Formats: sequence, structure tokens, C-alpha cells
Amino acid sequence: MPLVAAGPEPLINAPLHTPQAVEADCHGPKGDPLRIALLGYRSAPFSGGQGVYLRYLSQALVALGHDVTVISGPPYPNLVDGVALVKLPSLDLYARDLWSVGRAELSDPLGRKEWLSKLTGGFAEPWTFGERARDWLLAHADQFDVVHDNQTLADGILDLQRAGIPVVTTIHHPITRDLRVALAGEPRWWWRLMIRRWYAFLKMQVRVAGQLRHIVTVSKCSAADIGTDFGVLPNALHVVPNGVDTDLFKPLPDVIRHPKTIIATASADAPLKGLPVLLKAFKVLCEADPAHRLVLIARPKPGGDTEALISRLGLAEQIRFVGDASHEDINRLYAESAVAVVPSLYEGFGLPAVEAMAAGVPLVSSDGGALAEVVADGGLLVPAGDSEALAQALARVLSDPILAQALSDRGRQRVASEFCWSVCAQQMVQQYRSCIDAC
Repeated sequence: MPLVAAGPEPLINAPLHTPQAVEADCHGPKGDPLRIALLGYRSAPFSGGQGVYLRYLSQALVALGHDVTVISGPPYPNLVDGVALVKLPSLDLYARDLWSVGRAELSDPLGRKEWLSKLTGGFAEPWTFGERARDWLLAHADQFDVVHDNQTLADGILDLQRAGIPVVTTIHHPITRDLRVALAGEPRWWWRLMIRRWYAFLKMQVRVAGQLRHIVTVSKCSAADIGTDFGVLPNALHVVPNGVDTDLFKPLPDVIRHPKTIIATASADAPLKGLPVLLKAFKVLCEADPAHRLVLIARPKPGGDTEALISRLGLAEQIRFVGDASHEDINRLYAESAVAVVPSLYEGFGLPAVEAMAAGVPLVSSDGGALAEVVADGGLLVPAGDSEALAQALARVLSDPILAQALSDRGRQRVASEFCWSVCAQQMVQQYRSCIDAC
């Protein structure tokens, strides 16, 4: 059914699945092709996860015969041919100096909101994107059958549902978990105040999530946490896992592995990602053998806590940071490494773990959040936050070629059976149709 909403005329014409249900879907899409609006308030193509999610979900949906338009704020995603992109500009204050904003930009009320929020330590982008997306979609309501919001959880998204528009929202995990970890790791009271200020948008997200009628999340663990932290009723929650591009993330047998190189994709300045735990574990390995090397797909904040910890541990010579790497670059780095590690304290899903398994590199992972559920027997699991256990597990894999090969084989098998994007997209289409039927 087309969207039906009050508003101006268009400006331009531009529950868990059973194995039987998934198998039936694999024969092809059911019903007429859908016109899908896929939203992302911040969609960096190679970092943060949200831009990656938009790219591959949209690609898989188009491959199933559906029409997909991604509506995004900056930074904008890197999309495949056949997926339309609507750019909703913002001040993008994480890519420019606060004082570079001109008077003309501040004449826009939403731009002024972003500027004042950043000036005082806040983060207004989810709310301002929701306002812009609502206005754009109400003006183009007849062009789409369903709106899929990627964790904006803003008032404007709720307004679309109230207007009778079918809205599906993905919540990867409740950001309340990030807040708790950030506060627990910060002893300075003034910084704790600033952390609470930055996460103030959570009040809106909690309030909006509790009123949304159709929410998709990526794991059973995340579903339970969303129910607890966001007050979402179980009948509004549906699990559809993330997928991985197995044509891209795959073994490269002609590339030689460096036997003492460890690789991790872990945001350098996000406490939830557990990088300090990994650095302390890596220090133990280097004390036993200084030839060990660590490749981090991350960009640390200059002069930040990560750089300070590396300096304090004396590891600067053994660590290589790689920023803005393409997916092809990352896959090759996996092929060159002896073991991949995911040290996160909590993950709602853990896409880097799935990518590493798909690439065929042996995996050591924490059991934080959904990682135990996602990795299962595809990697070696250790307790989240335990640097000693992490060091021991890494040493085992690095010293035992038979164990390393077994982990590599089991990881690839797990990805092939559980995390194929085509199957995940088919499950998502079922959620879209259920939402449309309920409106």
C-alpha cells in the first residue's frame, strides 16, 4: 500500500522466522516489489557501522527486486548502483570547526539548534535529522510503501507513524549501554557531567522507542536489552540479524599471513569497544615477544586517552593505526594477520566479528553483549573486560596452527549458514509487509 499522510503535495517525482519460512523466501521475493525509504541520520561509509548497514541492506533489497531510496544526513553513505540517495544537509559539525559556521547557516532554526547543542557539549543530530526527514517524507508520501529508520528514534520519525505511515525502526542496541560504560570508565566528575550532556538525546530515544509499533533488532541479546532499557513491549520487537558481504570478505589464499600480527576493528575513543582491554593484553604478549604487532582499524583522537595509554604502555612502535580503510583494504589486512580480535565490553551484534569470520582469519572475541550469541563456536570466547584472559587466548591461537585453522574453518561455516545478506534482506522484507498490513 502507498503511504498516506497529510502534508504538502510532493515537490518532485523522484516475529522471528522459522527455518521453513526462510527457506521458502530463498526462492525469491513474495508479492509486488516494495518502494522503501531507508533512513540514516549519520552514514559514514567505512566507520561506525550505520553507513555499512545502509549500503549492504539497500544492495540486498535491490537484488530482491525492490526499489530503495536512502535518505541520509552527512557523512553520506557509499551506495551501489540502483539505490537512490537523498541528501539532507546538516551543519555536520563533526567534520568542521564550530566557528566556521556562518550567519546564513545559523538563520536556519535546525542549524542553529545543532550549533548551540555542539557549543554546549550536546548532540542534536538525531533530533534535527528526524525533523528534516519528516518534512521531506510528508512531501513525498506517495513515492514509498514503507519507511525504515536506522536508529534515529527521533520525534519526527514518531510523527510519521502518527500520520499513518508504515514505519519500521532498527535499533542495533540501546545506547544507554554506551552511556553506562562511559560513565563507569570516567573518574573525573566534570567529564562525567559532559558525558551525560552529550548523551542527553537518549531521553528522546527512550520516549520515542516506547511508542513505536514495529522495531527490528539484530540479536536476541539486543532485543532483551531494548525491552529492559527502552521499555519496548515484546510484541513490538522482531529479530533480523545483520549480514556480511561474502563476495568481499573472504579468504585471500595468495596473501601471506604474518605469524605475529593481530588485527582489530575497534573505535579508539569509544569505551564500549574495549580497546584499553586489548592494549593491556597486547602489552603482555609484547613482554614475552617484542616482535608482535597490532593493526588497529581506527583513528585515535590526537592527544586523547588512547594515545596516552599507548604511550604509558610503551607500545607505540608495535601498533599501526589504519584510518578510512576501504572494505577491500580491511579484507586484505585480515588476510595478512594471524588472528583477529574483538575486545568489546558490549555489542548489540558485532559486525567486525562476522567480517573476520567471513575473511577466514582465526577470531578471538569477548563475550560482551551479543558477541557470544553471534560468534558461538566460530571463535575463541573470553570474558569481556578480562585483559589477562584475552592475552592467554591470543597466545594460544598464535602458537597453535591446528587450533587457528579450526577456528578459521568454523567461522566461515557459521557465516555461510547464518549471516548471508540475501537471507537477512528476505527476512527484513517480511517485516516490512507485516508492518504495512498492520497500518
